[in-house]
Amino acid sequence: MATVIRLARFGAKKRPYYHIVVTDSRNARNSGNVLDTVGKYDPMQPKDSDKRVVLKIDEIKAWLAKGAQPSDRVYKFLANAGLTKPRAIPVQTKKHLQSEKTQMKIKDKAEKLAKIAAEKAAAEAAAKAAAEAPADDAQATEVAE
Repeated sequence: MATVIRLARFGAKKRPYYHIVVTDSRNARNSGNVLDTVGKYDPMQPKDSDKRVVLKIDEIKAWLAKGAQPSDRVYKFLANAGLTKPRAIPVQTKKHLQSEKTQMKIKDKAEKLAKIAAEKAAAEAAAKAAAEAPADDAQATEVAE
């Protein structure tokens, strides 16, 4: 029997309240055929409230040791409680990147800007050296006289 730890919805219309239950994976969400109730989740509570997620840690550890698999939402609750490691965030595909042609244009533009900046720096250095050279020559001619 494949057991899962998942949410079972209770509460009134537009006022959800969930029990965290252990059940057979083939059962419906609210079938009533639960093996154990191991916690509660009240999404109407503030996020920083202690009453938002209440877990029976000892019972959850026992069910996890028996092989029960938590659902995605319950896994997040367990990770926040420190019972499991948080799931790794998958590496994104390259679909979010710009096209190769656009990347080449950006690279070329950056190279041109770098070249212009280097030429400008070289011109400023040459101008500074030229400005200092006549001053040195004037001082040398004054000393020679």
